[in-house]
Amino acid sequence: MTSLPLLDDTLAHVVENSLGSLLRAQLLGTLSPHRKTEITHIMRTLSGRPGPARLVLMAGLQGSRKTTIARALESRGFLRFSPDERVFEVHGHYGRDFPRGEYRVREQPILEEIAAEVQSALGSGRDVVVDHGFWTADERKLWRAIGEEVGAAVTLVHLPGTHEERWERIKERNQQTYADPNAMWFSEDDLRRHAARFEPPRPDEPHVTYTGDLEPVLRALQCSDTP
Repeated sequence: MTSLPLLDDTLAHVVENSLGSLLRAQLLGTLSPHRKTEITHIMRTLSGRPGPARLVLMAGLQGSRKTTIARALESRGFLRFSPDERVFEVHGHYGRDFPRGEYRVREQPILEEIAAEVQSALGSGRDVVVDHGFWTADERKLWRAIGEEVGAAVTLVHLPGTHEERWERIKERNQQTYADPNAMWFSEDDLRRHAARFEPPRPDEPHVTYTGDLEPVLRALQCSDTP
């Protein structure tokens, strides 16, 4: 369904009636996945934001400035989800309140919870950015499908950079480790070990590269407005 401008009260009434029918079908469990995307488009039309909802995912290691991008998009109206912050809220500080080796186990149910919230937000017409690293192609494929299932335009942002650049940021961030859930303490050996497991996006995986300038990312998101 292509988003339409609300020209007058008559058209608004028609769109609202259509939304009501779709929501009733969704409540009854009779709504097809294809028609779920119509709900998103209508919600955005009614809010004056044409085009599909936008989901921004990232591919980057610690110290690659993921939170910098996520907060910049948040200031532009995106809803930001941070698994690290949610883990901190639920379990406390990594390495102090629970053992370092347990992070992935505690994070997994929170990622599943956030995935459901992301899909709900996109379905209601909100733009979303997930402040997370998405290290593997399989993980990115899964989350891309989460967005596309509700008709969202998904943009993957790759954050490259040298080990030295990331380590300088992490050393500074380590000073705030007990006060900031986004500043978990990492050693240089941790960073090297994680880098060995990181899978950069391949040329056949659509993405935009962030090198310190937000403009290419914003341009890519503007392009994704086109239904």
